[in-house]
Amino acid sequence: MIRIRSLLPLILVLLLAFSPVRHTDDLLGFSQEAAKEQRKLEAAYQQHLNPENLRTWMKKMSEHPHHVGSKFTGEKVRYMADLFASWGYEVEVEEFTVLFPTPTSRLVEMVAPTTFKASLEEPGIDGDTSARSREDMLPPYNAFSADGDVTGELVYVNQGIPRDYEELKKRGISVEGKIVIARYGGSWRGIKPKVAAEHGAIACILYSDPRDDGYVRGDVYPEGPFRNADGVQRGSVSDMPLYPGDPLTPGVGSKPDTERYERDESPTLMKIPVLPISYKDAQPLLEALGGPVVPGSWKGGLPITYHIGPGPATVRVKLEFDWKLETAYNVVAKMLGNEFPDQWIMRGNHHDAWVYGAADPISGMVALMEEARAIAELTKTGWRPKRTLVYAGWDAEEPGLLGSTEWVEYHREELQDKLALYINTDGNGRGFLRMGGSHTLEKFINEVARDVNDPQTNVSVSDRLRALGKVRGSEDAKNRRDIRLYPLGSGSDYTPFLQHAGIASLNLGFGGENAGGAYHSAYDTFEHYTRFGDPEFAYGVTLANVAGRAVLRFANADILPFSMASYVDNVKMYAKEVMALAGQMRSQTENENELITSKAYELAADPTQIYIVPELEEAVPYFNFAPLQNALNKLEKSAKHYDMLVASRGMALSRGEKEQVNELLIALEQTMTRTQGLPRRPWFKHQIYAPGFYTGYGVKTLPGIREALEQRSWDEVTEQIQIVSKTLEKVSEHIDNASAEIQ
Repeated sequence: MIRIRSLLPLILVLLLAFSPVRHTDDLLGFSQEAAKEQRKLEAAYQQHLNPENLRTWMKKMSEHPHHVGSKFTGEKVRYMADLFASWGYEVEVEEFTVLFPTPTSRLVEMVAPTTFKASLEEPGIDGDTSARSREDMLPPYNAFSADGDVTGELVYVNQGIPRDYEELKKRGISVEGKIVIARYGGSWRGIKPKVAAEHGAIACILYSDPRDDGYVRGDVYPEGPFRNADGVQRGSVSDMPLYPGDPLTPGVGSKPDTERYERDESPTLMKIPVLPISYKDAQPLLEALGGPVVPGSWKGGLPITYHIGPGPATVRVKLEFDWKLETAYNVVAKMLGNEFPDQWIMRGNHHDAWVYGAADPISGMVALMEEARAIAELTKTGWRPKRTLVYAGWDAEEPGLLGSTEWVEYHREELQDKLALYINTDGNGRGFLRMGGSHTLEKFINEVARDVNDPQTNVSVSDRLRALGKVRGSEDAKNRRDIRLYPLGSGSDYTPFLQHAGIASLNLGFGGENAGGAYHSAYDTFEHYTRFGDPEFAYGVTLANVAGRAVLRFANADILPFSMASYVDNVKMYAKEVMALAGQMRSQTENENELITSKAYELAADPTQIYIVPELEEAVPYFNFAPLQNALNKLEKSAKHYDMLVASRGMALSRGEKEQVNELLIALEQTMTRTQGLPRRPWFKHQIYAPGFYTGYGVKTLPGIREALEQRSWDEVTEQIQIVSKTLEKVSEHIDNASAEIQ
């Protein structure tokens, strides 16, 4: 989240005042005449957007708990489906059967040196009456934790990520047979118990420290937006870097008759008990720890001295779950295209929540619904999109992208034939546009962002984002025409589309000025959101404006608006990063080994010294990156040639010729995938973007090469250089085929 300092608004205003106007009549994929008509259509679309609809729908959809399997989910699904049908869409509610455990027993208690029992509850808030019902509310827990009843000494492991265990190792502290307590932050929550289990821990407790998510940041709820002492962050801890979706049916849509793993066969289910608690419950446990005082970067915001342990605090954790199958309901609404019905443009946002979910996910879902309604209004004039529009409300996203993943796995072949673009949204709030996705879409979505005004500053959302980049010292913001898309890791429903099926994808949303601590708690309510998130729903409408224009442009473009130059620029940057990483690792290892050797000689010269020579680090070899560089050179030539041909000759093609090009473009992202997937995780097939094995949501670009380097697997580095090089050559050939169609 962005912390806005006192001078930042003034600096932004000054930068915005002198931002150059970059609006032109040209649109990627359109002739000049068609671009003029498209802009008229988008102006009419914008006039139909109404923030009061978002307010009405959010209040209705967030008044009850609605996790997958909730008694209120069916009511909400029918409400959404009826609205889409009333706007003229063909609506289907498709069901999948997924594993979704819920807790039957939760206990965290300290048994020595004193006794304490954690409350593990989130009481109601006086004055927040927007959440009408607490019936069927899930208590704080982590989905896909193991059952267990264990007792052990407690160890504080900071954020519980690999580098923290390196710090513990330096201090001679082991977590073998211990229970660890880790604060949220630094990585996705599922990495923390995964790493703890790898180091021999028998249970993991997670909590939100007020330094990161509480009174250190600002006033807590209900006075302010930040997490109060009772707030708890729920969430899944399945090993999603292996694969998301139903843990029992990897790669296959989970219909009732689908063959499933037995529970003990699933590699993504956590192997130790895991439970989140509030910082009110965490304080007595941390206060009872002894051992060394933590390093400065490990200190939190509680009014105690933080110690590492182990002990003398001894803790018991007991967890039991009902491991039941539930039905996930995906709402899918279609508007058939009048020229190319078998080419699809798709929008998606999940509808399930851990509790009330006003911000996550309803703020994004109602923006999607208003977008679909406003587009339907355009059809009353006789207009129809050229391509088919598909709107989806995914169920069971929170436990691990279950609804979207099962849908993509079940329909994968059809999607790979028909789906040109998937645009994802999730939670939304006030602030700056966030744009991530396939880099063939970078130029396209920048064009869209330049055409939508920010409701707070009345300049384009692109210019406002660029001004922020300049304040932060970004050279790209100063010198690059287009703002870079961030590469996609995981954490939302774009994952199965992009990284499994190879569908070009975008992830969009606004934020940065809606900081607060209601995330995944019982306090993510309509009252909280309308006070602190987006009170006027101005940014909800702006999100609908950005995403809706993107949908309309892709639906109506003569030639699908992909740009190859942006893709090449970003992939070249990632290649330079992995080559630099190899060089840095080599230099660092050589320096460390030189110091060890020098010290050994120094000690050996003194016969009075008893010394042990530390083991030398394995030398980092020199890698042959020539195949990767050659593939990039070829890719760059192919990309430039294609972009030049589209600009000079594309609009002169016949309709049939354009469709030949478009069919190739729909399949372009699939050429970046590999059937065998990544090493040790075949579900992730994309060779350019993947979530990191130890970062969870965080992206790894050129993941095969990068992670082989990080794991010091030298033979695998060489193998992955060849694989990525051949993948890029395949992309070049595909682009050349599109160029040949234009010529």
